[in-house]
Amino acid sequence: MAKFRDSSAKDFAQTAIPVDNSEETTVVDRSIGDIIAETRNLSADQVEQILARQRERGERFGEAAIQLGFASTDDVLFALAQQFHYPYAPEEQRKLSPELVALNQPFSVQAEAFRAIRSQVMMRVFNEQTGAHPALAIVSPDSGDGKTFFAANLAVTLAQLGGRTLLIDADMRGPRQHEVFNLPNKSGLSGVLSGRAESQVVQQVPGVSSLFLLPVGITPPNPLELVERPAFGLLIRELVSKFDHVVVDTPAAEYGSDSAVIAARCGAALVLARQGKSVVVSLQELVANLAETPAKLAGVIVNEF
Repeated sequence: MAKFRDSSAKDFAQTAIPVDNSEETTVVDRSIGDIIAETRNLSADQVEQILARQRERGERFGEAAIQLGFASTDDVLFALAQQFHYPYAPEEQRKLSPELVALNQPFSVQAEAFRAIRSQVMMRVFNEQTGAHPALAIVSPDSGDGKTFFAANLAVTLAQLGGRTLLIDADMRGPRQHEVFNLPNKSGLSGVLSGRAESQVVQQVPGVSSLFLLPVGITPPNPLELVERPAFGLLIRELVSKFDHVVVDTPAAEYGSDSAVIAARCGAALVLARQGKSVVVSLQELVANLAETPAKLAGVIVNEF
């Protein structure tokens, strides 16, 4: 049975992962005005009014549209993001996925903090010069530390660099990434590791062409056994060969040794603690447990949000 599961995981990774084999992409550049007009469904008369004000006062199209009440600041930011090919969620998507601050509010203090962490992760984990290319497990001592929120936004910022990024929800005790991204959770990691043939388990995140999610699927009764089986390690190795960045959400350490096992299979781990909540002793125990695994400890982050 173990051999069968190993094989199915490998077959899954080879056939069910979206792969972009195109050598070049045709990009059609549009003006800020065109994007705003399309986003706000402006009439020809409204566009002409904006252009008239623009000529008269020497304003930019977006500034003139805001002053006339035909667009908001968010509309202009969205248009700029589209023009510079920088993922930025439209208003309706922000309501569906409010936790994705790096996508919903890319110019906020929180988003900037995630970009700073991304820079450190790129140097310490996804370093092309050293040839290191592990997956990165996000681990924390307790539930409520913000691990799901952190992993989701870190994945978004990595995808915003343009590299193909995969977020794996390996928290098979309390999966939530599908809720954060408002995506289906009918099939996923648990089915793959159980040897079931499932299609379309890796889903592309709407609005971020280079970001993909592998949800948990059906919550299994034996999560620790599933990640301890050879199939999980084999799957991770296949996935890191197909994506530029792989981020893995894990269960809190208080639920058992799942996170340490997952980190060992991933090859790298980032520890998350919540300011004013995490107990130092629990944090020290988690770091000590990770030190006993092959996983490289990329650092410890204190979550203030």
